Amino acid sequence: MQEVIIGMIWFFMPSTHTVDSSYLFRATLLDQLHSGQWRAGERLPTEREFGEQYQISRSSVRKVLADMKAQGWIAQTVGSGTYVTDKVAAVAIPNKNTVADSAEVTWHTSPAELMEARIALEPAIMEMVIGNATMADFEQMDNCCARAEAATSVEEFEVWDGMFHDIIARAAHNAFVARLFKLMNQARAQGEWGMLKKRSLTPERRLTYQSEHRALLQAIKSRDPVLAKALATEHLMNVRRNLLNY
Repeated sequence: MQEVIIGMIWFFMPSTHTVDSSYLFRATLLDQLHSGQWRAGERLPTEREFGEQYQISRSSVRKVLADMKAQGWIAQTVGSGTYVTDKVAAVAIPNKNTVADSAEVTWHTSPAELMEARIALEPAIMEMVIGNATMADFEQMDNCCARAEAATSVEEFEVWDGMFHDIIARAAHNAFVARLFKLMNQARAQGEWGMLKKRSLTPERRLTYQSEHRALLQAIKSRDPVLAKALATEHLMNVRRNLLNY
């Protein structure tokens, strides 16, 4: 099951180095399908509604939906709309007869457990990231910082905040690390995490997070593993303190 989910995610990763609004729409919709927010038989919003929500053209929306239709995740009926198919339901709903489904465990991870894992793992991969990151990786990190700083809602900020950490993990250019961090980032889509983040994210804290991201990015660009580890740890401890009060 985990390999199926990972396969879905990596199929929809962009083929270029540009992380844009179209990719944000693609990644968010896929996460919603996987998490069960959109269930089999439910009707999706119209192309116009998606376009307005994600600030992208209807042609971009149409292309993303066409990709998902080609994979069988959605079906489109002229004059009726776009609907989620049973194929998505088969992936999103874990098989209770299997032994310990990894995806199910991820989706039920508590915010405290998630932060504990992030504090242990994210600083630990900094040497690998610094050793392997490319200029294209730096451009993606820069873009995520800029998009987060320009976000007009908590939800949009959280998407680009999470994407920043995900791209850092992918910059290690290690398939196992990338998959592990992708699953951790999915856990942030849980309702409990979102509620905590919305309650705790004051304008002042958001500015602090943005500043911490920029400092971490500069340390990575400077190929300074000691500083990058320290900044990553400090940032995550700050996030945990704001979210969980310890």
